[in-house]
Amino acid sequence: MLTLTERRGRRRWGRRLTTALLAVTVVATAPAVARAESNGGVRVMPLGDSITEGTQVPGGYRIGLWQRLAAGRYTIDFVGSQYNGPGSLGDHDHEGHPGWRIDQIDANINGWLRNSNPRTVLLHIGTNDVLQNYNVSGAPQRLSTLIDHITAAVPNADVFVATIIPLSNSGQESAARTFNAAIPGIVQSKANSGKHVHLVDMHSKLTTGDLIDGIHPTANGYDKMAAAWYAALQSVPGSIGQGPGTSPSPSPSPSPSPSASPSPSPSVSPSPSGGSGACRVSATVNAWNNGLTEQIAVTNTGSSTVNGWSLTFTLPSGQTITNGWNAAYSPSSGQVTATNVGYNGTMAPGSTTEIGFQATHTGNAAKPTEFALNGNPCTVA
Repeated sequence: MLTLTERRGRRRWGRRLTTALLAVTVVATAPAVARAESNGGVRVMPLGDSITEGTQVPGGYRIGLWQRLAAGRYTIDFVGSQYNGPGSLGDHDHEGHPGWRIDQIDANINGWLRNSNPRTVLLHIGTNDVLQNYNVSGAPQRLSTLIDHITAAVPNADVFVATIIPLSNSGQESAARTFNAAIPGIVQSKANSGKHVHLVDMHSKLTTGDLIDGIHPTANGYDKMAAAWYAALQSVPGSIGQGPGTSPSPSPSPSPSPSASPSPSPSVSPSPSGGSGACRVSATVNAWNNGLTEQIAVTNTGSSTVNGWSLTFTLPSGQTITNGWNAAYSPSSGQVTATNVGYNGTMAPGSTTEIGFQATHTGNAAKPTEFALNGNPCTVA
């Protein structure tokens, strides 16, 4: 029998243990609550494994996809229980789980869908089934079952199912191709039964040259994935809501580079020549937290063709370009010069060229007030 002193001691120990466990629980759960991001936009769940998470390039394809969505002025809310990516990525939420197979995603999918209630799901899964040689012949059926569980839980959602990207190992690539070959039939059977399921041919968009470690894409490879997702989303009305007016072309090329800092393209035209330099510029900014994208439309209002161009403007204080598209940008802050790349160096009279960039900001998300094309001031619309 315990003495009174011993019983009191155990009660005090129990209270301390309970307090400690509660403290651990608060520490473990608080970051998830603090990290969740929502802007009230169309809820899109990036779902899959490390390629969705962005191994080797944190944020992965979500960086380039977010850039395109923001440039198109779509209001999107990435959702999921996971969170990562650079500070310039507007929304870090996702459901990418490194190392997970189809069956592991399937075992958790109902809870994730219940918590996030996505309007659209982007599914790229199956790579780890191949890498782990986990009953690869049964992988198509596991994928089919997973899709059924998704469509049952969120029947009104559009589910985009991607073929998995290439693998450098020849044996694994052969298995990946066999798995991919079954996906179109699976998707078509779901669509025939009235489910909102769509195929995305991701495998053909990348080559092994786009892989950094034989499995995960380089920054450029991830951006090719982003372009493919964006084109697929734009092809299904309502899957990402309605952009205000016209949106950028869903063509996967040219596509923005998610490199950490802007760098000149090797295909920049030699030097500007020809044309009167008369121009009109309109700029649109889409800002969030400490980031923004700016889409710039440059129109040649002169009477002759411009062969090779550079557009100069001054960024507001606190803005720094992190990456851009359709032009090479230098430097990344202050007075910036955007120089044409190989495919858009010619501007015929009356034609418009669109360029854009992503930047961080410290509170001032305004757009530049003055632009000059080849040294000649432009009218700002």
